[in-house]
Amino acid sequence: MPFSFTSEQKQSMLWLALAFALLLLLSLLGPVLMPFIVASILAYVLNPWVDKLCALRVRRFYIPRSVAATLVIVVLIAAVLAMILIMTPILQKEIPQLQDQIPRFFDKLDTTLAPMLSEFGIKVRLDSAGIKTLLSEQMASSGDVIGKAVLSSIRVGGTALLGMVANLLLIPIVLFYLLLDWHSLIHRLGNFIPRRWVRGTASGVAEVDDILAQYLRGQILVMIVLAVYYSVALSIARFELALPVGIITGFLVFIPYLGYGLGLVLALIGAILQFDGFSGLLSVAIIYGIGQLLESFYLTPRLVGERIGLHPLTVIFALMAFGQLFGFIGILIALPASAIVSVAVKHLRASYLNSPFYRQS
Repeated sequence: MPFSFTSEQKQSMLWLALAFALLLLLSLLGPVLMPFIVASILAYVLNPWVDKLCALRVRRFYIPRSVAATLVIVVLIAAVLAMILIMTPILQKEIPQLQDQIPRFFDKLDTTLAPMLSEFGIKVRLDSAGIKTLLSEQMASSGDVIGKAVLSSIRVGGTALLGMVANLLLIPIVLFYLLLDWHSLIHRLGNFIPRRWVRGTASGVAEVDDILAQYLRGQILVMIVLAVYYSVALSIARFELALPVGIITGFLVFIPYLGYGLGLVLALIGAILQFDGFSGLLSVAIIYGIGQLLESFYLTPRLVGERIGLHPLTVIFALMAFGQLFGFIGILIALPASAIVSVAVKHLRASYLNSPFYRQS
């Protein structure tokens, strides 16, 4: 007797195929979806604050949701601008000094490394004059190639820059509409769930929501601890810009590698400008090396991983895996997505242990 699918099985296979096609389309539209993904994450985080504002009464009048959403977005933009204002005096102070100090730095580098390299038969001048000569020779030998590469990079970079600016301008607009219609959007999404799965899905969503709330609290603790650590450590090392650099490094740690990398670059520049020799660079290397170990192997696994029920090794693997699969956006959503996956795996495990396939001996 030939095998045949029932009508219900055919419908299930059709919807599964459509869901797979939708996921494939979303993966192809990844760059376009970036502002929508970022705005969705921000809307999830900020929606409770909008609800609290809407629940307030001002002289027997409730605040409209559109006004509440606007106020929350304005506060968010103000916080971002405050971070930029913290960075501005650092850059204003460091960039002019850096232009004066770079030749001195290369002279010191030449004095230190050139004798060591000459012992291995490598004769090269690493001072400012030697670097200029080397660059001049390279420009003369491959001027056409460099010119074409520069023009090509300008075209590509200009297009990428315009796209980045457009995405940044689009994020607050998308965020406003998501906050305005958040509850109705959630209700509409709930209507797509098959009725027989509504109760189980609602329970799983509530569990995921609780885990993500704990994740956010843990991430805020990590940011505060690292901001204090970098500020204090750089102050002990007598860095003039210890406080702003430490705050930037700590508060931007929620974007993996960006906060650490930016803070490291600013600290290295400060060390070059402020200290003679390599003592400042060595201090930065030690401080940021300890900070990275502290964040990766203790703070994030303990304060974030334990709060969302993930083993420290799972946290490290999630960051690497999601970064490999989805790039920067993957790194950004690695831990929250892992929390969702962990809830799904827990329910699948419970179903498997209760199934006849497992119990039958």
